[in-house]
Amino acid sequence: MDWSDYEAALFDLDGVVTPTAEVHMHAWAKMFNDFLAARGDSAPYTAEDYFTYVDGKPRSDGVRSFLASRGIELPDGSPDDGPEAETVHGLGNRKNGYFGQVLADEGIAPYPGSLRLLDLLRERGTPMAIVSSSRNAPDVLEAAGVSHYFPVVVHGGVAAEQGLDGKPAPDTFLYAARELGVTADRAVVLEDAVSGVRAGAAGAFALVIGVDRGVGADQLRDAGADVVVTDLDQLLPPGGAGGAGATGATDATGATDGETAESGAER
Repeated sequence: MDWSDYEAALFDLDGVVTPTAEVHMHAWAKMFNDFLAARGDSAPYTAEDYFTYVDGKPRSDGVRSFLASRGIELPDGSPDDGPEAETVHGLGNRKNGYFGQVLADEGIAPYPGSLRLLDLLRERGTPMAIVSSSRNAPDVLEAAGVSHYFPVVVHGGVAAEQGLDGKPAPDTFLYAARELGVTADRAVVLEDAVSGVRAGAAGAFALVIGVDRGVGADQLRDAGADVVVTDLDQLLPPGGAGGAGATGATDATGATDGETAESGAER
């Protein structure tokens, strides 16, 4: 991939830079399954529920979306609600407590392929930002030792302060691009969640890269990804420098390893 064609890179965090998506998945599952069991609901919360209703969304939106899928109504409450509160914000804060405990106990490290891409972009002088729905993003970046790569971090707290709609709206990505001093048509979005890919597509960014960590390449392409990879090292040019295509990447038609969209469609 020729990164000289672009002026900035906007990264989602969980599942793109760090494997914290799995920690989030487990924290959501524990919170929702404990909540459902206490209500006598025998149908458990599943990984499919995570990808359909929660993944990539602001915490309170994820709670609302899943509860609505089960026909459960709770008051919103306040962001200051304690984890024991039976409110949307209370459940979100309960989940956040589980997540924080795992992060503190086990720590986190960036994906090796992601770290290699960050090093390449830093060497090239390409400005980078984190755009995450999670308010935990600064803590995760610090724990993973990668805060210094990102002069701009737009997380759920920033979105709330600035009145920005969360993903799948493009607002947070557009805000990050402005903070870096670039326009959307010169910036790349890297996302592993359907809602985040939709946000990148809606913002008319130069390139939207879907990172398939489990949601599925077809779903990412259907959401608007121009290219789908399974690891960010596929976006490194041969030898770590230069301008060749991404090895193993697929474009929006499924073409791979430098095939054009047209050639992929002919096969």
